[in-house]
Amino acid sequence: MRIGNLEFKNNIFLAPMAGVTDLSFRNICRKYGCGLVYTEMVSAKGLYYNDKKTSSLMKLDNENGPSAIQIFGSDPDIMAEIVPEVLQYRPALIDINMGCPTPKIVNNGDGCALMKNITLAGKVIRAVSDASNVPVTVKIRMGWDNNHINAVDFAKAAEANGAAAICVHGRTREQFYSGTADWDIIAKVANAVSIPVIGNGDIFTCYDSKKMFDTTGCSGIMIGRGAQGNPFIFRQINELLSSGECHYTPSRNEKILTAIDLLNSLVAEKGESRGVKEARKHIAWFIKGMRGSSEIKNNIFKLTSSAEVIKILEDYLDKP
Repeated sequence: MRIGNLEFKNNIFLAPMAGVTDLSFRNICRKYGCGLVYTEMVSAKGLYYNDKKTSSLMKLDNENGPSAIQIFGSDPDIMAEIVPEVLQYRPALIDINMGCPTPKIVNNGDGCALMKNITLAGKVIRAVSDASNVPVTVKIRMGWDNNHINAVDFAKAAEANGAAAICVHGRTREQFYSGTADWDIIAKVANAVSIPVIGNGDIFTCYDSKKMFDTTGCSGIMIGRGAQGNPFIFRQINELLSSGECHYTPSRNEKILTAIDLLNSLVAEKGESRGVKEARKHIAWFIKGMRGSSEIKNNIFKLTSSAEVIKILEDYLDKP
């Protein structure tokens, strides 16, 4: 798959997710065959005002594969101003978030709020595109609510203002993550623009991915919640798309050992206290559905020592 002058080993991407897609988790997903990973959302205003916590989100591991940095903001001048700082981290591309539904984002006029103002959104995209020497992409939703479904017009404006690709999540802002994603709107966008369209929403199995491709004609897909506790989905999708069949299923032990690997990486990246706290939700996702997982999760959420967490998980290995 190509975006601008970039060619990726496959077209199965990891969605940017706040509090989830940090460097450690991105590397785990790469291990299982993810073609492109995205950072958590990075605030343009945070960078503009030199917030160190904001800039720390842009730490990349480019040796293990391409990464995208996702930024958000609604001031074209500020968005253009921070591009040189973003480029210092050598991302493969810059993605602009115009689909985040959370109140603290949209109440500031950012994220999905920009879907209510295509003219301003176009100015933001143009400003970032003109300032960047790497491809600029945009992530949107199908619209603000069911009375304002404007993804097709928005995508056309994005393309006209320099976007090299666009990702469409088939839900409105009003839906957040409820209900069912509308893949028909993704197909309509794919038919309306000449740039690659990436489909997003309700891909939880490898078979969902094939259905997304077949239904929408999209150029690539983006996995969000379906990858939480399940980086194995990237291997499964690649296997299905390349051979027509998927035989790989991670064993119980593989899930637990991968959770331990992620915990160790988070501790190395962020320190003992913060690393353990951030690993706990991932561990809960990894062991969900296993016998006794509720008790294990409750015990782990009381701990702050990585050694104690690892001991519990290792004791959980090889049990029916």
